[in-house]
Amino acid sequence: MTGQPMLSENAGLALLLVAWLVYFAVHSVLASLTVKTWVAAHRPGLMPLYRLAFNTLATLGLLPILWLLYRHPGPLLWAWSGIWAWLGNGLALAAVAGFFHTLRDYDTGEFLGVRQWRDGTRTVADQESFHLSPAHRFVRHPWYFFSLVILWTRDMSAAMLLTALVITAYLVVGSRLEEKKLIAYHGERYRRYMRKVAGLVPLPWKTISKAQAIALVSGKE
Repeated sequence: MTGQPMLSENAGLALLLVAWLVYFAVHSVLASLTVKTWVAAHRPGLMPLYRLAFNTLATLGLLPILWLLYRHPGPLLWAWSGIWAWLGNGLALAAVAGFFHTLRDYDTGEFLGVRQWRDGTRTVADQESFHLSPAHRFVRHPWYFFSLVILWTRDMSAAMLLTALVITAYLVVGSRLEEKKLIAYHGERYRRYMRKVAGLVPLPWKTISKAQAIALVSGKE
């Protein structure tokens, strides 16, 4: 009898891991240029809805995972307290604020897929031209960085730690896959940008000034 709860916890964590792996595998496949190019070539009428459908499926796919995370949290491994709790929550709030602050630098309609649907866009490439927001002067993937800060400042149950590790690994791999597409879209300009700015975590010695950002976007650097 004493082993049954542990078996249940292990089964819950295993199921959560499988759910995350399946979610990210499907997400990566649907986001790939290979699949989007195939759809554009063989089902061009679906392309205006592709990004919108992709984001809808990505959101709905998280619901059962969040339920598993709630239903099978596993044992509490650590909880921040005192000054560490204040620091962790402060960093998380700063990351949330940073996320919303950077929203103004993105074409939200293009990101969600609403503009492609409205305009009947059938091309595979992103519609936005190469540009660098203020946050992109300090890190190439600011939203990924904010997500990492939020993840790793939370109290950690076994399920939450598993989730944080899986998401972190996916952001590392996913950022590289995303940058292959960005190189395909923007070529040498994006390669030069990669050499100058850190990827997921800001580094003091790998940032650029506003003037350097403008030069990179214009192709003058």
